[in-house]
Amino acid sequence: MNLVLASTSPRRLDLVRRLGTEPARVVAPAIDEAPRPRELPRDYALRLAIEKAHAVDRAPDEIVLAGDTTVALGRRILPPADTADIQRELLGKLSGRRHHCLSGVCVIAPDGTVRTRLADTIVAFKPLSAQEVDGYIDCGEGLGKAGGYAIQGRAEAFVRFIHGSHSGVMGLPLFETRALLRAAGLPIG
Repeated sequence: MNLVLASTSPRRLDLVRRLGTEPARVVAPAIDEAPRPRELPRDYALRLAIEKAHAVDRAPDEIVLAGDTTVALGRRILPPADTADIQRELLGKLSGRRHHCLSGVCVIAPDGTVRTRLADTIVAFKPLSAQEVDGYIDCGEGLGKAGGYAIQGRAEAFVRFIHGSHSGVMGLPLFETRALLRAAGLPIG
């Protein structure tokens, strides 16, 4: 049985490897990631994971794994930090506040069975000074990331509270992912 990772995220690949398995293929799923009108963050994260899994071709002996991580403030879906200006705005919104990191996971088994899970992790940032925000933006690690930060890097020093899946904030909740892969028949410990 072969695993197909429907993601080109280096973080997701690293996280899958932490489960003691290596994908036979890594495929970039081509989907429209724009939120739908009035779509709630939980629904959005799970929908994207499902769409990504269905967007890649699967042979009869393959298991497809896809995920999506969304950062939300209340009912608002925060965009990825595609520019330094967006990142500054996002970090300003997260400063001193709690937010949700929602990680949707979808696994399609060889028999076509679709299984999903959603990990909801609450993260609280300390109040950030302008110097801290500028210094973090200058290091470059949060650019392109959901919410504008990478918890596995320097931004971890901003986290005063986390409740949930640390790996989910990074991009793939390992507890949930392991359970789904095992249910699909992948022999992992």
